[in-house]
Amino acid sequence: MEKDFLGDIEQFFGESKLKPEQYSALGLAYIGDCVYDLIIRTIVIDLGNGKVKNFHRITSSIVKATSQAKLMKVIMEDLTQEEEAVYRHGRNTKSATSAKNASIVDYRVATGFEALIGYLYLKHETPRALELVKKGLEKAELLPETL
Repeated sequence: MEKDFLGDIEQFFGESKLKPEQYSALGLAYIGDCVYDLIIRTIVIDLGNGKVKNFHRITSSIVKATSQAKLMKVIMEDLTQEEEAVYRHGRNTKSATSAKNASIVDYRVATGFEALIGYLYLKHETPRALELVKKGLEKAELLPETL
């Protein structure tokens, strides 16, 4: 297995007792939200030095549920059957919370997207997650260019 961030974590703290398929959809979305946020923060910080409030403004506009839903809709045709099943499972799971500034449909699509990213991360398939995120950001025209 190729060394990755999750591999580093597992080396220091031990491997998970669960396989990615065994996590609940909301558990996958929980970690997927964080992974996606880290990807976007990394892209934004690479735009150059600037004020943290500008980093936050750009990041927030990309990681919000409506933007995630937009991204998900443009990558649907690129998903494998397995990935689509994970996405659907996340999308169809009832959550105790809802988005403050998004429709329930966008919120559920975003939850499915986060579950997919979490699943790929826990499977040590971060390159595939990055490929889908890049393609989605480009197709949905969400990729930031400047601060």
